[in-house]
Amino acid sequence: MGASKTEHFTEEQNELAKLMKALAHPARIAILEHLLKVNECICGDIVSELPLAQPTVSQHLKEMKNVGIIKGTIEGNSICYCLDENTIDKLHLYFKEISTKLSERISCC
Repeated sequence: MGASKTEHFTEEQNELAKLMKALAHPARIAILEHLLKVNECICGDIVSELPLAQPTVSQHLKEMKNVGIIKGTIEGNSICYCLDENTIDKLHLYFKEISTKLSERISCC
């Protein structure tokens, strides 16, 4: 596999790519949607919602947490997860900018 040459892209482009890569799995989209619905929960709550084993859900949560899509606070023996609003705002602004620019363009193709 070739090098990704990330040094040729802006910091913002690299950050957005990491965020989108972390969301590029249906289980992670389901986790995001569940957190939107319940605001915060522990891993076991997500396991009961998804057709995945606890270690698999934990791995998905770890990947999402590593890039900042979610955050977690320790509550007793568990970690309570919620969406990181700042990261979600970055994604929202990026797609809003795309949508705005597309609406200003003349149709193509």
